[in-house]
Amino acid sequence: MASYALEDFVGNGALKGIIDRLTADGWDDVPTLKMMNAEDMDTVELTQQQRDAIEIRTYLHDRSLMEYADTLEASGKSLPELLNTSPTVLTSQYGMKRGHVVRFIDRASACGVVLPVNHSLPARKKKTAARKDAGSEHSYPSRPQTEGSTSPPLSRLVPPQQNMSPTRMSEASYESSAYNSTPGDAFETYSSVSEAVDRKERRLQGEAPSGKGIVAADPSSPRFCGLIQPPGVTNDVTPLEVLEKIFIQRITPEYKNGVDPWALGDLKIPPPSKAADLWTRGPAILFCLRRPGCVMCRAEAHQLYARKALFDSMGIQLIAVLNEFIEAEVRAFWPRYWGGAVVVDKNRDFFRALGGGRLMKESFFTGFVLNARAVANHKRARAVPGIENNFNGEGTIKGGLYIMRPGKGGAAYMFIERNFGDWAPLEEVLEVCNKIQKYSTVQEQNDFF
Repeated sequence: MASYALEDFVGNGALKGIIDRLTADGWDDVPTLKMMNAEDMDTVELTQQQRDAIEIRTYLHDRSLMEYADTLEASGKSLPELLNTSPTVLTSQYGMKRGHVVRFIDRASACGVVLPVNHSLPARKKKTAARKDAGSEHSYPSRPQTEGSTSPPLSRLVPPQQNMSPTRMSEASYESSAYNSTPGDAFETYSSVSEAVDRKERRLQGEAPSGKGIVAADPSSPRFCGLIQPPGVTNDVTPLEVLEKIFIQRITPEYKNGVDPWALGDLKIPPPSKAADLWTRGPAILFCLRRPGCVMCRAEAHQLYARKALFDSMGIQLIAVLNEFIEAEVRAFWPRYWGGAVVVDKNRDFFRALGGGRLMKESFFTGFVLNARAVANHKRARAVPGIENNFNGEGTIKGGLYIMRPGKGGAAYMFIERNFGDWAPLEEVLEVCNKIQKYSTVQEQNDFF
């Protein structure tokens, strides 16, 4: 899996000499740099060689083939020309392994991201035009086509803004939470997808933050011929007053080129501070992961951070929450798999909150070996190329994800890792974030007028 360190992305090619200029103009992280379009490149005054370099490296980064970036860039060819090169030449001239050749020429496997038409990046040196519609082809800047050559369709995929399944959602009030009522008091399902969408539209767009949010968790089946029942999950969003009492310690900031928390040696962790400070001034995603060395956690972190530019366009912060601090594990995790801020919750209060007031723990045997869903999750993560893993640290405490509204708005979304390796669906996460952005925009306009 390709690293999110900017120096690893630019390599030793044409971009290395302008990395300071790119950073000064706001192109200071890999997900954002990969979003550059032709107009952005004109603004930064990139040469054709530098444009080709970004195009090639973006394509390789999406496919975890960055080991060939310097070699392919040094060839002097553009990406369309390289894609029209025969597999034999890719192997003999550029040293590409046969399995990697298949991945390289498979243009349908693109996993990149573009901004939908209604989103734009935070202002850089010059305000850029809105991106193409979701699902459209990305406009790769390229050299004029030589006679007889064709430019391949290089699709840049956008996670579909699909409706959440009503079987996976519940709407719950903070007042009737798992801390002070029975689950039946607040659990509410929807009779149709359209009804669920209508409810969410009214809640996140048309009304002030009402203290309601969405709880989501993947299903789980009985194990060992039904002798072992799956763990239950809360049906209620964690109350804001519970989350406000949590204290965390900041480990690393958001990744920017030149920022090195280890520049002066071992990390110096500051005293605990209120977790509420994380979302006081803006909405935030709190990604509570079981273990930073876990292959499933690393794969989820990587695919979530890959959308950083999209979250930036919605004003959403990305924060990883660990349940213990092992410095070597943090160093291996950040920024290779995750470039957002990292904090530690040593008391594991966020993890208790996700469990309705208790830690969600399961042994490796019952939670993984006997759980077909967890095994499938592991295979899914293993299918993502380039992920290394280890078994250091606590790995039996399940995590999840919160999407916090700013200030006193509370949690808009709460995903519970019911099975080891369950991922919060990106389409749900993006949809909720989009609703928060729209609501915030309406509120700002109302405050202005």
